[in-house]
Amino acid sequence: MLLGANGFVPRALRIRLKTGGIPHLVIGSNDVDLVDSASPARLVAQLKADDVLVMCAALTPEKGRDPATLAKNLRMAEHVALALSRQRCAHIIYFSSDAVYGSAPSPISEATPAAPSDLYGVMHLARELIMIQSAQTAGIPFCVLRPCAIYGAGDTHNSYGPNRFVRSAVADRKIRIFGVGEETRDHVYIDDVTKLTLDIIARRSTGTLNLVSGQPTTFAALAVEIGRILQSEVPIEATARTGEPTHRWFDESALRHAFPAHRSTTLSAGLTAMIASSTPAQ
Repeated sequence: MLLGANGFVPRALRIRLKTGGIPHLVIGSNDVDLVDSASPARLVAQLKADDVLVMCAALTPEKGRDPATLAKNLRMAEHVALALSRQRCAHIIYFSSDAVYGSAPSPISEATPAAPSDLYGVMHLARELIMIQSAQTAGIPFCVLRPCAIYGAGDTHNSYGPNRFVRSAVADRKIRIFGVGEETRDHVYIDDVTKLTLDIIARRSTGTLNLVSGQPTTFAALAVEIGRILQSEVPIEATARTGEPTHRWFDESALRHAFPAHRSTTLSAGLTAMIASSTPAQ
């Protein structure tokens, strides 16, 4: 059972599940509004003991960063937890975010203490704890996934980085960066995220895992690479930044240990595939 239908990760995960011939039930807000007090009963009616529950449903930052949005997101987790107290399932996977680490110094690993610095990070950490307590009480294997910035075709957030840069380069023939784009970040390709999720489902993995590529790069280098792939001159426009540049990258040792055969898609290969999907056929 996949909670969340129209977000970036749920859409991509649905495609991967369908391609793999894996039976699945997708529940979006039009089917069951998790904020509604009636939602636990509606989930119980559809949840089966041998189901894997993948929780992706959330109001993301572009929907609001205020206390009211935080409260709605927590209510969603509360109602899912209530449903699980009435009907067990076989495995739970919760999609969180690296925002739970706040401004922790790099390299960040799963052992880095969670210390969110905004309400979005607070929300995910609180929902992790709600879901963990619910899973432990019900005796259900539980896994938390904390992806860094995800990029690829089908992105719904247009966040600063590969997603916004590619759209701007294709549509406007230019890329705008803050300052000189010296900040270092890790970006993970959407196909890697969905493939690892299916591997985790197959293994019934438990614990916490950061979904990262281990390929940190600067925003300036990212912009240049997009121009190289497009094989055209894409002007890079500098805009004033509002704060000091920050650098963030990850220790991916836990990911390599858990999935030694996994090879992260290189940034160049991921961008090439993304651009191919974003560029109109000639």
